[in-house]
Amino acid sequence: MSIFERYLTVWVFFCIVAGIALGQSAPGLFHAIGRMEVAQVNLPVGLLIWVMIIPMLIKVDFGALHEIRNHIRGIGITLFVNWLVKPFSMAFLAWLFIRNLFTPMLSVDQLDSYIAGLILLAAAPCTAMVFVWSRLTNGDPLFTLSQVALNDSIMVFAFAPIVGLLLGISAITVSWDTLFISVGLYIVIPVILAQIGRRSLLAKGQQSFDAVMEKIGPWSVSALLVTLVLLFAFQGEAIVKQPLVIGLLAIPILIQVFFNSALAYLLNRTAGEKHNIACPSALIGASNFFELAVATAISLFGFESGAALATVVGVLIEVPAMLFVVKVVNCSKDWYEQGANATLVTAGNNN
Repeated sequence: MSIFERYLTVWVFFCIVAGIALGQSAPGLFHAIGRMEVAQVNLPVGLLIWVMIIPMLIKVDFGALHEIRNHIRGIGITLFVNWLVKPFSMAFLAWLFIRNLFTPMLSVDQLDSYIAGLILLAAAPCTAMVFVWSRLTNGDPLFTLSQVALNDSIMVFAFAPIVGLLLGISAITVSWDTLFISVGLYIVIPVILAQIGRRSLLAKGQQSFDAVMEKIGPWSVSALLVTLVLLFAFQGEAIVKQPLVIGLLAIPILIQVFFNSALAYLLNRTAGEKHNIACPSALIGASNFFELAVATAISLFGFESGAALATVVGVLIEVPAMLFVVKVVNCSKDWYEQGANATLVTAGNNN
């Protein structure tokens, strides 16, 4: 992990402090930035999101999709957790904690917005950081690449319908036009540009590609941190009035991380998959494409919304939570392989 990735939580904390301080001292400047919109898309944030996302998507090789056939069970479990469990379990957790248990401690007029932010956070599987988590667990790199490529392909078509469905179930009104614009701006166009850039760089040789990726790698996190400063400049007053809000929003996110990673890990073990397949499968089920969630929350609900704040809390806890999951799957390797091997022996005897 680079120094930016390793200490992401620390940088996010500094952005919280800096954003709140700047927002209180120069509110006019940030409100002027907030008004720079076209079709409800904030232009400065749109540019920052592209700088965040495109370097990550350049790493994705959609040619790796043919690897899916070599790990059908692992891919099937990944898709089941990512698209049929994760968004819906988060919608339930958001309803349970935000709409019920934490209602007296939160701003009533932001409850729907908080729930929307949590749903947005869970509706898009991780694109870039999962490569880091997989490497830390000695995960199969081709499987990791193929599952990311497949998830990104599905996300182009499934993100908007799933978000729209879950927001509708939660009785939250959403502009479908803005939602589809967000998908186009923050998924479709970046994927196209990234793949054009990838082919251009690879045409110059793998060494040239690696050198460029090393240079532009910090751009993603740097753009993310600037975006967070803007967000907290707008959120500062609400946070000062309700300092517990970040901790309360973190609870359903943490539960979701641990639940989904454990579910994918256990399902892979039951299916008899190898440990180096189960690890990236579990890790992508636990982590989120928070850059997309932040961008979409701003587009749909605005800088000052609870939705934007909820997605940022996901950024805050991503690294420590995922490092904990990495530690657990690494320490449980022997236990995992005993169960997976037993499954394969039982299946062989039955045949």
